[in-house]
Amino acid sequence: MLDEKTKELVAIGAAITANCQPCLNYHAAKAREQGAVNAEILAAIEVGKRVRRGAAGKMDGFVSGLVGSEPLPPAVGDCGCQ
Repeated sequence: MLDEKTKELVAIGAAITANCQPCLNYHAAKAREQGAVNAEILAAIEVGKRVRRGAAGKMDGFVSGLVGSEPLPPAVGDCGCQ
């Protein structure tokens, strides 16, 4: 079971990934209420940014495959977040 601070830090990363500024403001404030310090909030933001970047890169490649002449590659289960 996750404690409330950890849940809010996860929500911060999700808000970044979803590009939702109101969500980020809300969850950052809630995380602070639960005792999160700026370093923890910044770490959650960085994780969200990596996930968003990986997802955007995979989507860009997917779109290129749809409009290109080459067939789409098979799914390999790699989301590109690393």
